[in-house]
Amino acid sequence: MITFPNAKINLGLNITEKRPDGYHNLETIFYPVPLEDALEIHVASHTKEKITLQQKGIVLDGNPYDNLVVKAYRLLDKEFDLPPVDIHLYKRIPCGAGLGGGSSDAASMLKLLNKKFSLELTDIELEKYAAMLGADCAFFIKNIPTYAEGIGNIFSPVTLSLKGYKIILVKPDIFVSTREAFSLIKPHKPEYSLKELAGTSVHEWKNKMVNDFEDSVFPQFPIIKEIKDELYRNGAIYASMSGSGSSVFGLFAPEAILPDINFGSESFVFRGSL
Repeated sequence: MITFPNAKINLGLNITEKRPDGYHNLETIFYPVPLEDALEIHVASHTKEKITLQQKGIVLDGNPYDNLVVKAYRLLDKEFDLPPVDIHLYKRIPCGAGLGGGSSDAASMLKLLNKKFSLELTDIELEKYAAMLGADCAFFIKNIPTYAEGIGNIFSPVTLSLKGYKIILVKPDIFVSTREAFSLIKPHKPEYSLKELAGTSVHEWKNKMVNDFEDSVFPQFPIIKEIKDELYRNGAIYASMSGSGSSVFGLFAPEAILPDINFGSESFVFRGSL
């Protein structure tokens, strides 16, 4: 059984306050993007190990068995004593990019296991399990445009469709520390309501729908700002960094022909339609 976990972008990201527990409250809109990994599971014929993981595509650092897809399996295995599985993961979504690739893989694994082994878990139950794996994992259960609050884990629906719009997404060969990006943020009340902006034309978003992380990330990594500026110079209606970076996306009108911009050989570039 196979599925294709997709990435997400953040449409706006406001850091509103620092919490007593040291975390930050924020508000953002998660929007799914058709940049996909591939995830496949088979019931294993072996019995020595409950899990084997074969991973291809983008190379991930660290122990493969710390991967979120493995953690997702183990989470449900505790509850349902699942059969052994062979997991095949092909990574195409860049890591550490603000695109939620690992979270999407984890949520997709929960949904795959639920379907494969007829666990009959509801979306609400799957979201509860997903939240145990990461703040934004639960978004990928329903995988629809969502307004997120709290630490990015409190969801409410938002009426927003970018169907037909085109996107260029760029991930430069730069690592941005989320911890450091948060440490340089000055929480504040946003000038414009994200929920209200979501109901307006994309043409009104520039300079109103903002990502607060850009204020701390751009001075450290000017190339990320240059990518955003280049997208605007080439016709993007709205451009922004996603999450705490380092990926940047530009939205283009449905009738636009996407420009062939050279962002350098070390950058990952995705072009597509939403």
